[in-house]
Amino acid sequence: MAAQGLAQDAVTLGAGIPLLALSLVLYRKGSLRGALLLAGTLGYFLYTYVSYVFLWMYNPLFFLYVALMSLSFFAFLLVMGEIPPGRVARRANPRMPVKRLGGFLIFFGAAVGLLWTGKILASLMGGVPPQGLDHYTTLVIQGLDLGFVVPAACLGGVLLIRRKPWGYLLSAVMLVKGFTMGLALSAMIVSQAAAAVAMSAGELVVFPMFSVLVVYFLWEFLRHIRPEGLQEGK
Repeated sequence: MAAQGLAQDAVTLGAGIPLLALSLVLYRKGSLRGALLLAGTLGYFLYTYVSYVFLWMYNPLFFLYVALMSLSFFAFLLVMGEIPPGRVARRANPRMPVKRLGGFLIFFGAAVGLLWTGKILASLMGGVPPQGLDHYTTLVIQGLDLGFVVPAACLGGVLLIRRKPWGYLLSAVMLVKGFTMGLALSAMIVSQAAAAVAMSAGELVVFPMFSVLVVYFLWEFLRHIRPEGLQEGK
């Protein structure tokens, strides 16, 4: 967990905060793309600090983690409330490859779901603690992923393929969040490998592959959103 935390903090400082600042500037200028980037980036910060509050060992930064979690949550709600789903759908180029983008999100959600479900079921059937539980009382990351990330990715993918307004919005948030999380996961794998931490084959394959693919699909999505103002045609 220490190796993961060091990697996560490095990505937050090197990529998360600059992306947050850039997207905030664009958002305040009324950019729809900026709003989508900001919502996704706040999703990354929310996920990160929820895990810090409930997973990290208690330490003197506990109040800071709680504050960052709370600020990220309410900022995420406020920004999402300012993005009309119908506006995103109307500004989407009709030639956007929704089947390819939606299929990727569904694939990602299913892959993560199967990865964590297989890990948990194997421990249940074997009557042994799952790998990674260590001294913790539950699987926080797996709970977050199975409860929020997997359903959001699959739902966003299905709705995007059907060209529903919420499909565009949810897919944009998941792709941006996936981009930042992909950077963090790649850094975690490198950090854990350097610390000789055991990892499953699924974790070594699925997450790096996703990290590469999500960059392309995020670019593909954003380039098909016409750069109009956020408030126009609300």
